[in-house]
Amino acid sequence: MAASSAFEPSPEMERFLCERLLDAEQPIAERFRALFSLRNLRGDAPRRALLQAARDPSNLLAHEAAFALGQMQDAEAIPALVAVLKDLSLHPIVRHEAAEALGAIGLEKSIPLLEESLTADPAVEVQETCELALRRIEEQKKANGVESTTASPFLSVDPALPAKHGLSVDQLRDLLLNEQESMYERYAALFALRNDGGDAAVSAIVAALGVKSALLRHEVSLKLANLCLHLCFIIMNQATWNVAYVLGQLQNKAASDALSAVLKDACEHPMVRHEAAEALGSIADQESIALLEEFSKDPEPIVSQSCEVALSMLEYERSGKSFEVHAYIATINYLSHKIFHVNLNQCTLPIQFLFLQTPHVQ
Repeated sequence: MAASSAFEPSPEMERFLCERLLDAEQPIAERFRALFSLRNLRGDAPRRALLQAARDPSNLLAHEAAFALGQMQDAEAIPALVAVLKDLSLHPIVRHEAAEALGAIGLEKSIPLLEESLTADPAVEVQETCELALRRIEEQKKANGVESTTASPFLSVDPALPAKHGLSVDQLRDLLLNEQESMYERYAALFALRNDGGDAAVSAIVAALGVKSALLRHEVSLKLANLCLHLCFIIMNQATWNVAYVLGQLQNKAASDALSAVLKDACEHPMVRHEAAEALGSIADQESIALLEEFSKDPEPIVSQSCEVALSMLEYERSGKSFEVHAYIATINYLSHKIFHVNLNQCTLPIQFLFLQTPHVQ
């Protein structure tokens, strides 16, 4: 199951977060900060807000809201997620995330609904996601609902369990790149390589940016972002202050170049370019930032908004000290604020929550 949050917000804060998420007048990055906070909460109000956001005109925000509901593993969201999956007027990236969320929640009652979309949805990426979700539910059933005990440094509900122990990096690479293998087995190889995290594993992941499946390419980009962020937190825990500098020294050059090429490719699927932008935001070197600034004006909103969010997050992180974060807590009238200095090594709040800003705070 997904990790539960130890943080209990006040009713006023919860309402503020819900309103901020759904306020179309707010910058997309501010709405994302609210979304990242809400996905760590539980209850009717966060669920309703996220479900409403899953139908937002911003396809980027909508797909992230559906993803969040899957990570929360909230069974109460299933009927609305099914409705999103079946609504062909919504962008495939949103329907894809709804299907993945149903797989993450993992209840057998979703099986016939996923099977229907597997054959009825016209988008290949949605079909492939339904295939993954069905296999994940099947694997969970075999395990009697017990999550895999495979050690992983990543706190996420993944669409596939990592491939079994005993496979070498070369074997995992071959499995990942094998176009004849099932999507689930290729995902399993990808997650095993992500958990390995070594240079050879990263090179194997980078090689998969050239596979035929847009769904798999987007997941590959996401895993590269995961690895960069994981390295960031390792460095922070080792009391290294200049995180951006160290990441610049340790980044995989091949990964950076490949992700840059993906973002620049106007013919690439928007969801792949979106994940590439997110990964480049995690790398955060000068070249990556310049590229994000350039493509924040891309004609495809999913891409331009992804770059905007990545740049905003970087700007906010750089505005304070490396080991302190200002958490602005809105009061009932949203006008006065309390500021807390938080040591990240002792922090129990979700990092995404701490990055939230409220209006008119200097």
